[in-house]
Amino acid sequence: MPSQATVVGLQICPGYRKPMMSVESARAVENLGLEGDRHAKDDSKRQVLLIEAETLEKLDLHVGDVKENITTRGIALMSLPIGTRLCVGEAVLEITGECHPCSRMEDLRPGLLQEIGGQRGMLARVAQTGKLHVGDAITLESPSA
Repeated sequence: MPSQATVVGLQICPGYRKPMMSVESARAVENLGLEGDRHAKDDSKRQVLLIEAETLEKLDLHVGDVKENITTRGIALMSLPIGTRLCVGEAVLEITGECHPCSRMEDLRPGLLQEIGGQRGMLARVAQTGKLHVGDAITLESPSA
């Protein structure tokens, strides 16, 4: 039986090239992103970046290293199709696409850009405002009838 998907880390980027700040909770704002995060922009496809803790562990990285906002455990993010809606705490996120690694990965470790290809995480937009907490369950939103 698969384990329950959960939030194991929440991070906010306060500014360009600033280190990520780990937080216990954050407020996701519809069609904007996480309050206080530099990527919070109207109509952006990159309002939130999610990555699997399992991927970070496999690559010997730490939570927040690849500038993700939400670190998950127990969900295969990379297999989710665009348009999938995730209930995370009180918020709903909609997957907008794969996050392609940038050259900044090489700043973390030479060769990481190639190593992390195809597993950097998924981008999402906030479809419904709500509070998120470390430890929150992550579920797929049921399709409307």
